[in-house]
Amino acid sequence: MFEEKEKAQVTLQSIGDGVITTDANGCIETLNPVAENLTGWEGAEAKGKKLQEVFNILNEATREPLEDPVTRAIREGKVIAVADHTVLVNRRGQEIAIQDSAAPIRDRSGKIIGAVMVFHDVSKERRLRRALAYQASHDALTGLINRREFENRLNEALLTARSDEGTTHALMYLDLDQFKLVNDTCGHQAGDRLLKQITGLLQTRIRTSDTIARLGGDEFGVLLQDCTADRAAKIADNLRQAIREYRFEWQDGAMNVGVSIGIVEINSSSESIASVMAAADVACYAAKDSGRNRVHMYQSSSAPERHREMQWVSRLTRACEENRLELYYQPIVPIGATRDTRGHYELLLRMRGEHGELVQPAEFIPAAERYNVMPMIDRWVVSQALGALAHYRADGDPRHGYTLSINLSGTSLNDDRFLEFLINELQTYDLSPGAVCFEITETAAISNLANVVHFMREFRARGCLFSLDDFGSGLSSFMYLKNLPVDFLKIDGSFIQNVTTDHVDRSMVEAITQIGRAMGLKTVAERVESAEVLKCLADIGVEYAQGIYIAMPESVESLSRITRTHPQLRLVHSA
Repeated sequence: MFEEKEKAQVTLQSIGDGVITTDANGCIETLNPVAENLTGWEGAEAKGKKLQEVFNILNEATREPLEDPVTRAIREGKVIAVADHTVLVNRRGQEIAIQDSAAPIRDRSGKIIGAVMVFHDVSKERRLRRALAYQASHDALTGLINRREFENRLNEALLTARSDEGTTHALMYLDLDQFKLVNDTCGHQAGDRLLKQITGLLQTRIRTSDTIARLGGDEFGVLLQDCTADRAAKIADNLRQAIREYRFEWQDGAMNVGVSIGIVEINSSSESIASVMAAADVACYAAKDSGRNRVHMYQSSSAPERHREMQWVSRLTRACEENRLELYYQPIVPIGATRDTRGHYELLLRMRGEHGELVQPAEFIPAAERYNVMPMIDRWVVSQALGALAHYRADGDPRHGYTLSINLSGTSLNDDRFLEFLINELQTYDLSPGAVCFEITETAAISNLANVVHFMREFRARGCLFSLDDFGSGLSSFMYLKNLPVDFLKIDGSFIQNVTTDHVDRSMVEAITQIGRAMGLKTVAERVESAEVLKCLADIGVEYAQGIYIAMPESVESLSRITRTHPQLRLVHSA
């Protein structure tokens, strides 16, 4: 018995947790060294005292005293663990975050004769957890809460508004008007400083009960608690004016920025976080659309088109996740005196709706471009095309292979991550030279000239071709053309449709064809829909044509039809 007691004493003195034992009345019998250190009490001095005198614990958040777990363990006859928010206030007045548990001690007959409590210092762990929680809910640059945390608080506001018809809140959606100018002319450091200063400006002009969040980029959200729409409009206009009058100084210069603000009221009829956020975004867009630096109150009757676009974004995202995007292809064929044994096919995107219907791109592409979904779609198309459809070196003589034309959006061209993605994809597959031709609209090329030229040179060096799509629709086509390293000019279909009847359209087609020939570029006519148009184009000297008169777009049939062999297409009419 002495040996067993000695072992128990040594164990008690050696373990890293604090241990306190009590009798059946909750009076202390022993404290091990760790318990002495954490509580500030010597074992001999604490012996016989009620546990509450030595072990004083509080709720960290509410500061309310907590019942000691020993008393509960003795009363309930089971192991009791304390909550994570417990702090021990020791004899020295220090607060120590602890975790502990207490268990009853029973004799041979099962009678409770005391209790043992084990506890340890978790201050470091709790500080780390708080830091991680802060990082997960706050924006690192401005210190404001982020979108996820903002939506949590918005949800709470929705619940209070639904439970009481007399309670209304307001949501403001703020988008800086000249932020891109600051970033482009002064650099990202200037942009970051501007965002911090605008954050300080906003914080001084709202009530302490309100919440500001950085929703992304140069966009902020403000939740006005217990606020009517009229009151919100006045607050928003004060914010707009303060930001407009603020002069941002950087190095030797200074500039002004503006802000467009959308407001939506949160009341008992508000549906969900998504609908409220969408309505605020619609109102903000309306403020921008009407001249920027304005405040616009959301009106459901005036925003159906914008809502439809935003619904398309969620539908597109789901379609990507559920693999409901589909590829079709349409041939681009040589016409007139042009001889070309190599096939050329443009990939066209379609989407299957939730009920299996085929959705044309004209219905969803505008929304995808406005809401920056196109890079995601372009990635999907490139992965499918290069992985299963493009002509590889191993497929035989590249002169008898084929070229796939892939359309790229302007937003993808400006995305450095997309460029890296595309380089990685091309390195993965051993494509034959000219297996891929990227189609870029003239408008996208002109508006992002420096990026597009860099993009084209980078990928032409990797064996890719380029086609300038919708050529002639821009205002400065010929002036910019000599700076763009393209292989094909795709004449805008609006000129092609009436080329046989409209003298101006025919003159435009002739001019583009002559310029293309002078620069060594091949011309392609799109939207060819009749024999008369096809013959006229051949007479003019256009080299390639595409349209429903030649062949209807056909499905690639789950990416298996154009694989490893030259595809055989059913032409409506021979070119």
